[in-house]
Amino acid sequence: MHRPVRLLVLLLAVTPFAMAQQSPPAGAEAVSLFGKPLTPAAPTGDALRRLEENLEAARKAYEGNPGDPDAIIWLGRRTAYFGRFREAIAIYTRGVEKHPRDPRLYRHRGHRYLSVREFDRAIADLEKAAQLVRGKPDQVEPDGQPNARNIPTSTTQSNIWYHLGLAYYLKGDFRNALRAYRECEKVSRNDDMRAATGHWLYMTLRRMGRDAEAKKVLEPIHETMDIIENASYHRLLLMYKGALTAEEVLGKAGEGIDQPTTGYGVANWHFYNGRRDQAVERLRAILSGEQWAAFGYIAAEADLHRLGIPRTSTAAFVVP
Repeated sequence: MHRPVRLLVLLLAVTPFAMAQQSPPAGAEAVSLFGKPLTPAAPTGDALRRLEENLEAARKAYEGNPGDPDAIIWLGRRTAYFGRFREAIAIYTRGVEKHPRDPRLYRHRGHRYLSVREFDRAIADLEKAAQLVRGKPDQVEPDGQPNARNIPTSTTQSNIWYHLGLAYYLKGDFRNALRAYRECEKVSRNDDMRAATGHWLYMTLRRMGRDAEAKKVLEPIHETMDIIENASYHRLLLMYKGALTAEEVLGKAGEGIDQPTTGYGVANWHFYNGRRDQAVERLRAILSGEQWAAFGYIAAEADLHRLGIPRTSTAAFVVP
């Protein structure tokens, strides 16, 4: 690895995440790491109708049996799909008080703590969930927003480890992120989860400068994998492997199928190959959008903040 790239990797890995979490102002769900209030976009049309119908059904189920952990979880999930993450967190918190040994409640609350940039709380919840499932059989997790085949692709344990790895990654704690993603590998039993886990595992290893191990992550990746919903992760892995170009992954518009996800993967690819200015340009392009709850967006935000780079600027990026 060339020295400037190695220096960048070290900065991204060891610079402490120091910004204290701010309370969001009225009408906002969170505050970005740069102090920007984050407000969810209001759904419209058929999407709004479906969300309202599903939330109403979840509310009725909860009111009929408020002690049922499944009813609590679905009310929280359906609420979060509106972008009302704080309300969802409060619902899960009431659930935890009633069912302190149910790992699913910590798993879902941890996810939403990530959405509102409270990474330490997310880690605490997800580590607790991991402790509670240790030695127990895994279970398929039903989808709240089913894919085209209506086949759930994740499990309770894979979601716990996946989100825990992400929480550590966002803090720049790549050693613990690696630990979580290695555990996630063990419970990723279909091509969709292999692609999702492999993508973040590969990026974690590259951030740690463990390029040979990262290359091994790509060995089982191939073009004919049976991917239902994680096409962006799959295409990025193929790009890392050299089977696709960045232009093919991003598409003609330069944004890709899932702009924050794809854009973040391409930004990392530029970092690894010493193209620092292109990487920062791509990260800033992600933050110019509105998908602030997407993991790629949060990761772009965390990277720029950790390096002390403004979210918008025309100045060239130079590693100290």
